[in-house]
Amino acid sequence: MDSDVDDVGALAMLHAYERQGKANILGIIVTSDDLYSAACTDAINTYFNRKDIPIGVSQKDSLKSFSKYTEKIASEFPHQLSSNAAAETSTSVYRRILAGQPDHSVVIITLGHLTSLSNLLASPADKISSLTGEELVARKVKSWSCMGGRFPSGKEANFYRPDPASTVACLKAWKLPVTFAGWEVGEQIVTGGKFFKANSDPLSPVSRAYELYNQFKGRASWDQVAVMEAIEGAEPNFSIIKNGTCIVSPDGSNTWSEKTGNYFHSYLKIKSSPRAISQRIDQLMLNHLYK
Repeated sequence: MDSDVDDVGALAMLHAYERQGKANILGIIVTSDDLYSAACTDAINTYFNRKDIPIGVSQKDSLKSFSKYTEKIASEFPHQLSSNAAAETSTSVYRRILAGQPDHSVVIITLGHLTSLSNLLASPADKISSLTGEELVARKVKSWSCMGGRFPSGKEANFYRPDPASTVACLKAWKLPVTFAGWEVGEQIVTGGKFFKANSDPLSPVSRAYELYNQFKGRASWDQVAVMEAIEGAEPNFSIIKNGTCIVSPDGSNTWSEKTGNYFHSYLKIKSSPRAISQRIDQLMLNHLYK
């Protein structure tokens, strides 16, 4: 929740799905060093009447103010968290939420770099749970939807910036189904443009974020694709490529290998019209339009 605005659109979509009864937002992990990223997230949740959602952060110090929208959203809309420093750590939020859920019920969606997920997987048993992070994930999680990588090969920011070692560690430790929404998919699906502007509520933090980011010129929907797949599944908008493994190098670049298929990894390709997917995502981001 900082350098790009698709994070805002993805969170708005999750709230739309929750209102439709298709999702239950258990918690939000903010993996950012922007000073106002957690407060901005809290403001969006508060707008959608979910100020109770736990928010954990991966970084509490060495914070910078660099986002085009987070400080403005935090100053213009009601919220409780003052900054990342006031939030709970990502690992404790992850562990507490997972410990309280039924076995094999949780879907994790990652839309940024993987430091927080790596920290969870590496976490030891504690007073929250007698299970390690890997054991908690194995028992409580159903699947993982990851916006990251380029397929069949390439280099993408969530995998290499700023912590490629976490990406390598996550994929090494992960033993459950994971679907990657690669850069090349979301790049083709533009949302937050003229249609969104014409139908949005100017008093919404979602609308305000897109205005602040680029004056509703539209933006690629990398994060929204991962959310859509996590809640709705791939069909009919996407096809799933299976029977291979995403191999990540130390520099964060990745390659899809069919020689080492583990049957847990898969990645998305667009199956229907990018325009049709864009319209659907815009409607979900608008929240009140889509039933």
